[in-house]
Amino acid sequence: MDLLSPVTGELKAIESVDDEVFSAKILGDGVAISPMEQRITAPVAAEVTAVFPTGHAIGLRTKDGVEILLHLGVDTVELDGKFFQSKVKVNQWVHAGDLLVEMDYSSIHEAGYDTDVMVIITNAAGKVIEKKSLLKKVNEATPILTIK
Repeated sequence: MDLLSPVTGELKAIESVDDEVFSAKILGDGVAISPMEQRITAPVAAEVTAVFPTGHAIGLRTKDGVEILLHLGVDTVELDGKFFQSKVKVNQWVHAGDLLVEMDYSSIHEAGYDTDVMVIITNAAGKVIEKKSLLKKVNEATPILTIK
């Protein structure tokens, strides 16, 4: 199963994120994308399992049980929902490419926050995670991770 990039931007290693919770893979392995657009889309067909009230994070679970966290920015929970507009609800089924959140990354950056979008596999359901080539421009149709 391929996970697509949830946003157009530059794909980079999770270890490069300026937050130890992500760079040390405390929540799980994954990748980060420096966003160039405001649309955050579903990377794979999945059920929405969590929508944080602040809009900065979305939890997903595939039919195979793989659990994914999309975390938008570093310390952006402090913004208390400002600059985020969630477009989905818990228990909603989404398909790859469906709009999840609109994120005003320019305003978030101007407010002094890192805008990296983290795609974290919090539960691989016993499967292996393979990362695609890093440090390249990606869009919503670009595979960034393979779970097998």
